[in-house]
Amino acid sequence: FDVDIRITDYKTKYFYEWVGNTGRLVITPLTDRCYVTLTTAIRLFLGGAPAGPAGTGKTETTKDLSRGLGLPCYVFNCSDQMNYQTMADIFRGLSQAGAWGCFDEFNRIPIEVLSVVATQVKTVLDVSIRFSDPNNREQPYANLPAGTPPVKVGEFDFFGDKISLVPSCGFFITMNPGYAGRTELPENLKALFRSCAMIRPNLEAICENMLMAEGFVTAKPLAVKFVCLYSLSSELLSKQAHYDWGLRAVKSVLRVAGKLKRAEPEV
Repeated sequence: FDVDIRITDYKTKYFYEWVGNTGRLVITPLTDRCYVTLTTAIRLFLGGAPAGPAGTGKTETTKDLSRGLGLPCYVFNCSDQMNYQTMADIFRGLSQAGAWGCFDEFNRIPIEVLSVVATQVKTVLDVSIRFSDPNNREQPYANLPAGTPPVKVGEFDFFGDKISLVPSCGFFITMNPGYAGRTELPENLKALFRSCAMIRPNLEAICENMLMAEGFVTAKPLAVKFVCLYSLSSELLSKQAHYDWGLRAVKSVLRVAGKLKRAEPEV
């Protein structure tokens, strides 16, 4: 049987990539908005660009969306060591595999490399438009017969190499704006990515779900207390490098709480 996926006006088939029994995200209004923004970007043949401070779930949301569609997603931690050849190799691989690429902290890459990357991304996106069904232009794979795996759709020239394209490929970049050593993206690259601001995660819903999953019966009142404690700590305590009241710290503490709970269930 086949699964049709619809998110607002984006429509596709499920891709059946084996993702295993992995953890899943808590769906909050922020995650939901990010999903809608990213899938609309794909429908318009663009990349997605969630931006915001560290620990707001930018990369995890992209990974979780790809799991939901049954697509492989590769995360690349970008650094200033990357040059246009390494980026070309990555794009070549993603477009032939039909996989998603999530480029973490994309604005660490030097500006002179980014201007070439814009041309590389545009080449692949233009080919996706060219090989899409003209009658159903905005929905790649929406009308494939049941059980059809992602198919290659003809060859194109990618910087001197003849390669095939699997149009399910997608490019996503995550950025921490305003950090030291980060470059501003060139305009021709910005135009290829649809941005989505992710500023503050909905901690209460995430805490409640995690506490419930770790075996706490009174998860709702506990989550309220926990978020209250952390928000007060972040506001009232002095700003020091070893203090972290963000999402990563919350998750670590709740995991430890779950371990302690399972070790002594009666306490």
